[in-house]
Amino acid sequence: MTDLIIIQAGAELSESAKRIFNSAEARFVQTSEHPFIKKLELTGNVKSMDDLYADSEDFDELNRAVAGRLVMAAEFISTEGYSELAPGDERRHVAYITLGRVNPAVLEAVRSMADVGVVNIEVLPFTSFAESAYAAALSCGHISPCEYISELPANRLKAIPDTEALYAITEIDSQLAASEVKLTLSEYYPDEYEVYFAIPAPDGSCYEIKSRKLFETDRMKEYDAAAVLLVPPAKDIDLPRHSVEGLMQMMRRLRAPGGCPWDAEQTHESLKKTLLEECWEVIDAIDRKDPDDLCEELGDLLMQIAFHVVIEEEHASFTLRDVATGITNKMIFRHPHVFGSTHVENSDEVLVNWEKLKKEEKHQQTVASAMDSVPKSFPPLLRAYKIQKKAADVGFDWQSAEEALPKVHEEADEVLEAMAAGDPGRIADEVGDLFFAAVNVARLKKVDPDLALTHATDKFEKRFKLTEKLIAEDGKRLEEMTLPEMDVYWEKAKAELTTDD
Repeated sequence: MTDLIIIQAGAELSESAKRIFNSAEARFVQTSEHPFIKKLELTGNVKSMDDLYADSEDFDELNRAVAGRLVMAAEFISTEGYSELAPGDERRHVAYITLGRVNPAVLEAVRSMADVGVVNIEVLPFTSFAESAYAAALSCGHISPCEYISELPANRLKAIPDTEALYAITEIDSQLAASEVKLTLSEYYPDEYEVYFAIPAPDGSCYEIKSRKLFETDRMKEYDAAAVLLVPPAKDIDLPRHSVEGLMQMMRRLRAPGGCPWDAEQTHESLKKTLLEECWEVIDAIDRKDPDDLCEELGDLLMQIAFHVVIEEEHASFTLRDVATGITNKMIFRHPHVFGSTHVENSDEVLVNWEKLKKEEKHQQTVASAMDSVPKSFPPLLRAYKIQKKAADVGFDWQSAEEALPKVHEEADEVLEAMAAGDPGRIADEVGDLFFAAVNVARLKKVDPDLALTHATDKFEKRFKLTEKLIAEDGKRLEEMTLPEMDVYWEKAKAELTTDD
């Protein structure tokens, strides 16, 4: 049997690892172009994988090719090169130096290709470039000791999930890579934030640490594939730009002893009105097509969500991660046409499937149970719309809006009858029926009744304001006019606004 030994190389290679590599019957390196490999000054027959990088069409093909070359060498040595070992001879082996941690895809491919009875796979531990750079910065006193280093290659740095962690950004081998890293980090840290570049010393013996402001990270003269950018921990709450976790920290601090007395006194019940107000202010910003105001209003709404979550955190009920997990799982379940094998032709089919899955998810076996799921705290028009929709899903509905419209006239007549009878209770009841019938017509024409009523109210407000202005321009006062006189100006305002539109 032959050992295939994968040597994970960082900024240094231990003497024992060097001995293992130098004594191997077949020796491979990931690349001969990396400065770390060059400084090892390897001699003899050492084969690199550079030709596979050049010839492979994609990473899957490359990983299989690298694994195949290693396994082929190990199996050849085992079955052909040294089939008859004398008693006491050392076990033969193939050695492969990979930069950083071994690629999981390569290791998996090796395991799938290698014959268990012929090749034994062993992966040696190592000290990474990031850990070596951290040790050098720690020795110089630039960085305080940290329990954990978050290591990421430059091309995988997409976000900073926790600014209170120490980040080690590796493989910054060009000014372009440094610029992209700077842009990402600038979303979280100020331009003047102090970071540390760890650059291999000219003789390759250790790292040199250079202090830089964040905005200077792409203005250096030298970049190296073995270079590491160390970003010290920062309190998220003290940074100019904040993450959702920073928002949560702020809310916890407000409610903690020594925080804000008002915030500490709030409950879910006391915050209900504010939550609704923030929702409507978001809608108002959308209607006004004001992206800056929308950003601000969404922030106010997000703070309300954080407020309610922190209240439950204090009772150990759930956390923001639980909230995010719940909605993510729900959306995956309700989108089998995206995350599963279900096929849909259009958005109408998506909505039909959505309602079916929603009922399944909530165990709604009857229409009554589906109606029970509509919150009674919904705005009245919205609740009427939702209840009607639940009944319509099982066929209890008008065929069209045109068929439903006479019901509005019928309910209006019944309002007149109730008014003639002078019964306040019956009047309220019939007016409610009138609203409900109007909602039915709106729903069947795919008109949102809340938005339609809001638009009508806005239109009335605009016309009335212009009516008052026209009256004032004629030196008159509303309070001194009769309704027919006002109506003349109302029609003028209506005509003027219609012309403007």
